[in-house]
Amino acid sequence: MKNIFEPFIKILSLLVGLLVGVTALTGLLLALVVFLFTGGTLPELQSGKEMPAVVQAVAEVYRGVVPKEGMWKAPDWSKVDEEPNADAIKYGRELIANTSEYLGPNGKVKKLSNGMNCQNCHLNAGTAPLGNNYAAVASTYPKVRARSGQSEDIPKRINDCFERSLNGKALDVNSKEMIAMVAYMEWLGKDVPKGETPKGAGIYEVPFLDRAADPVRGKVVYAQQCQSCHMEDGQGMMKPDKTAYVYPPLWGEHSYNDGAGLFRMSRFAGYVKTNMPLGATFERPLLSDEEAWDVAAYINSMERPKKDISKDWPDISKKPIDHPFGPFSDEFSEEQHKFGPFKPIKAAREVIASK
Repeated sequence: MKNIFEPFIKILSLLVGLLVGVTALTGLLLALVVFLFTGGTLPELQSGKEMPAVVQAVAEVYRGVVPKEGMWKAPDWSKVDEEPNADAIKYGRELIANTSEYLGPNGKVKKLSNGMNCQNCHLNAGTAPLGNNYAAVASTYPKVRARSGQSEDIPKRINDCFERSLNGKALDVNSKEMIAMVAYMEWLGKDVPKGETPKGAGIYEVPFLDRAADPVRGKVVYAQQCQSCHMEDGQGMMKPDKTAYVYPPLWGEHSYNDGAGLFRMSRFAGYVKTNMPLGATFERPLLSDEEAWDVAAYINSMERPKKDISKDWPDISKKPIDHPFGPFSDEFSEEQHKFGPFKPIKAAREVIASK
């Protein structure tokens, strides 16, 4: 026969167990209070300084392409008014940043260029480390350049950009605009000793691949990393008022011509490695070396304006390894000089140089 008191016994047992648990918890809390008030201390949590060595090493890994110590920095812009030619310097910076507004197809000063701005290629008005900056302009010009075979001053170099990268016409070397741009570049390099090239000047040199740069792979990289700004057709994005580009065209009639420095594969790969896509820097590159080479191959395989370069490189032995147009002083093809692989060309030149 079922015991009628069994449910009550179970409830009573449960209540007794609960009472024992509460009593034990109360005792622990009282002990903790006494412990703390009598000078006791709880063990400290591990601080960052006590992290295991392996964890610290992972946290401190630097992934930049070059060490950041000693990297060139532009002079303090807030002090530019202390310069005797401050107005010219400021106008020069404005021209670099907003070239098309003054000198583009609808320029309010002259109509000379294709609508791109100098800082589309020379980032942050020529001040970004490894962003094709102007750090070494004042310290290294005038100089003899192998491309022309002549001594060139800063105005000549600026006009090279107008005629090649901006696919336009040369600017009057005595114009207010030329004087201003030269003043700005000289101000940027005012702390660089003559003859020296500071760390971070120009463009990063991406190591050569063991294969040729591949336009087919590059098209995939472009679709994933570039076309959201530069558009699927590579024509970039203009400002609403159509005066200049927010994101420049990478090929086609409004882009740089085939005489520009960025038409060389190594120059374009180095530029995107440390600056593209948007947000990348030399400290935090977003593309692998392979992706940089391949997207350069894709973009530079597209149609663009032509330039008469028949007078370039009078000494053909001084043509860069990746200059894409013959004749050459070696037996490698135009195809290989453009896309690579470049290591065999480099090795062949080193053999010749050693003789």
